[in-house]
Amino acid sequence: MDELVENAPGMSSFLRYRGLPTFCRNHDTSSCQDLKDWLIGEIQRNKQAHSFILNTFEDLEGPTLSLIRSQCSRVYSIGPLHAHLKYKLDQQKTTLSNNFSSNLWEVDRSCISWLDQKPNKSVVYVSFGSLTVLTKDQLREFWAGLVQSNKYFLWVIRPNLIIGSELDNSTPDDLLEGTEKRGCLVKWAPQKEVLAHRAIGGFLTHSGWNSTLESIVAGVPMLCWPYFADQQVNSRFVSEVWRIGLDMKDTCDRTIVEKMINDLMDGKNDELQRSMDRMSYLAKKSISEGGSSYSNLNQLIEDIKALSKKGEH
Repeated sequence: MDELVENAPGMSSFLRYRGLPTFCRNHDTSSCQDLKDWLIGEIQRNKQAHSFILNTFEDLEGPTLSLIRSQCSRVYSIGPLHAHLKYKLDQQKTTLSNNFSSNLWEVDRSCISWLDQKPNKSVVYVSFGSLTVLTKDQLREFWAGLVQSNKYFLWVIRPNLIIGSELDNSTPDDLLEGTEKRGCLVKWAPQKEVLAHRAIGGFLTHSGWNSTLESIVAGVPMLCWPYFADQQVNSRFVSEVWRIGLDMKDTCDRTIVEKMINDLMDGKNDELQRSMDRMSYLAKKSISEGGSSYSNLNQLIEDIKALSKKGEH
């Protein structure tokens, strides 16, 4: 699993088999053949694409974008989309309607007032997104590692996070006591606002692409525990290419969780934060007037107008 993947263009120096999506690791191909067939079909369809519109930016994925352009010359990198939208709205002095929200669950804003009472960069934010699920044992290992790290932590435990059950009354007293002293548990949080809060010093994440970009814009180093799909690859880029976080994939042990949280927040924080500050600056520059994503979006609009006039689709 730790051997390098030799036939991955542009990634052969750092991508391991462990970094491939989980369905690519399964020796029993019959269990995931439908997914593989669908992916192969989509790849074939991509060859017919007129252009690609991607939620990324040139300084983040320049070499990969160059490889894509060797197959399709029209590639519009216009991300990070969430920050790009905010920048455009701020330019126009416009706000989104109160009825607009990308949240899948009702947000618990009590966590913001809890963060307000904590020192700068002292809190680990923990969220595994909207699809990742944990076994009860995995949840206990993460919980114990967080408590043993002696760091403040804000943890999103959504209603369907735990496989087959919810939190129960059998939680050990030491975990409950540690959480009462240093933790805050919510069902859902306003993630972009949380990541931008001065108290947040690190993000324990599933490495979903939206969460990765939100963390980059906010300038918060990551501890990655990917679950499936692109998340394994994303976490490898975070740790080995961009150097803006640590990769903890394929392990869920309280001692390792404790150690890596302390590395994220203390031991390796200076190095990670320098890299993250640089990447965050480049992300914001890309969506600002004259930046690559800003210009690419304008070009995309003009190209769509031109296609419309020609009657193309």
